[in-house]
Amino acid sequence: MPIERFSVILTLLALCVEGCTVPPKVLPPTDIDEDAYREDVRILASDDYLGRKPGTPGQDKTVSYVAEKFKALGLKPGNGDSYLQQVPLVEIRAAPDATLSIVGKRGAHALVYRKDMVIWTKRAVPQAQLDASDLVFVGYGIVAPEYSWNDYAEIDVHGKTVLILANDPGYASKDPTLFKGNAMSAYGRLAYKVEEAARHGAAGVLLIHDAAVMGYSWDAVQNTWSGAQFELSGQGDEGGAAVEGWVTQDAARSLFTQAGLDLGKQAAAAAHPGFKPVPLGLTVDAVVHNSIRPVNSANVIAVLPGRKSHEFVLFTAHWDGLGTDTALPGHAILNGAVDNATGVAGLLVLAQSCVRTKPIADRSIVFLATTAAQPDLLGSEYFVQNPTMPLRQIAAVIDVDTLLEGGRTRDVSIFGYGNTDLEETARAEALLQGRETHPETNPEQGLYYQSDSYSFARRGVPVLYAKAGPDDGGRGPAFGKAQIEDYYAHRFRQPGDQYSANFDIRSALVDLTLYYQIGDRLARSKRFPRWYPNSEFRVSRQHPRGPPAN
Repeated sequence: MPIERFSVILTLLALCVEGCTVPPKVLPPTDIDEDAYREDVRILASDDYLGRKPGTPGQDKTVSYVAEKFKALGLKPGNGDSYLQQVPLVEIRAAPDATLSIVGKRGAHALVYRKDMVIWTKRAVPQAQLDASDLVFVGYGIVAPEYSWNDYAEIDVHGKTVLILANDPGYASKDPTLFKGNAMSAYGRLAYKVEEAARHGAAGVLLIHDAAVMGYSWDAVQNTWSGAQFELSGQGDEGGAAVEGWVTQDAARSLFTQAGLDLGKQAAAAAHPGFKPVPLGLTVDAVVHNSIRPVNSANVIAVLPGRKSHEFVLFTAHWDGLGTDTALPGHAILNGAVDNATGVAGLLVLAQSCVRTKPIADRSIVFLATTAAQPDLLGSEYFVQNPTMPLRQIAAVIDVDTLLEGGRTRDVSIFGYGNTDLEETARAEALLQGRETHPETNPEQGLYYQSDSYSFARRGVPVLYAKAGPDDGGRGPAFGKAQIEDYYAHRFRQPGDQYSANFDIRSALVDLTLYYQIGDRLARSKRFPRWYPNSEFRVSRQHPRGPPAN
């Protein structure tokens, strides 16, 4: 017997020994419907859907489309007698006349909106501003007692503006003993940094964009954070920072030069223990004008009841996109074909396959399409705060976001690698496809923390976020890696993320087959997946603590 096949059999036996029971099916697993998937991506990414932004006609078309598809498949409503879970939002739209000036001994230097900076406020107020707010470089802006790390030690930033680096010291220092080493930790999340600054009384927060670390371009920053931002209604933090924003790396370098300092040297110092905040001897003036309105958005939820309906396996993908941006030259609709028409289409064809599978599984299977994921995961956050089934009864979540174009790969990337034994299930099923599983190629980008996976994981619900890796079956890993990097550099959250008749869905179909097989196995299992002992999410479902909430 070939050793590869023997390895697969041993892995499957190990899973069954742990409590997995997979009764024989009357019918074989149903293939993913290629034509339906392609058509769903085409429709959802079309100009008719206006980029699927919450609070727009594109939202209404998208929510109706997904709900009607679920209904036509015979799935049950997932929120009482409704397929919709209303998610009340507040839209805070920054006007394009936002201004930001840095004042020093040699005068004022104005940064240009969108070109050098993007600023906004999460406060639901007509105007937010900074007046002569002292500028302080606080390194990574992290307070992590478990790592003996405090970037706010020995300084009072009340009323001041803090300048913060992306990611965390582990990646930057290349020290595997700091934080999670090369992989980003929850402390690298942008939302955490902003909230931590506000907890210390900062009036302003400016984040330094670094495409090499973050994996996406300044164009993606502009399109994501300019214009309308959303908050959950009633949960806006009026005590938060008055002004938040991004500055380009070139603009940040200029600020340090204005202060007589070198950004590279200061960033290097910030990555090592003993770093102390650096007052830059500069002040910040900023003004943001806002229009404010309530927005009623919705998660779309459907259920395929199992024989024992008190336990659940959940597939999720966010339906929202970035809408239309009239400031863009040429094509102004951010169609979001890959991000995330592919995920929603994947959710729909997975539902179709699950409905056709006989006999029905023990556990119920839930299909959740969330709103307002970009950039703050608001729909999934609302769901975990207001679950339509007890979170402790959700055995696992499979995140279906962002199925990249391309051919079949030899590998599968696991995002947030090393957290849960769902990875073993994924490994076994991937091996049966002739593929291997590996940690994500660029763990410093922290994509696990930018996805709806995080909302569930930090509540103690095991999540699998996996998709095709870079090892292209026809042209090898160098080609595949270049294709992925090209997408994030030139199409991610940009007008170029469009569907075409040449859209290559081979990789997506293989991934969807993998998700189906994993979900079906979990739905027929008696055991609950477990967090690994060293996972930051290894908490009791009854008493969640977890990593930083934001």
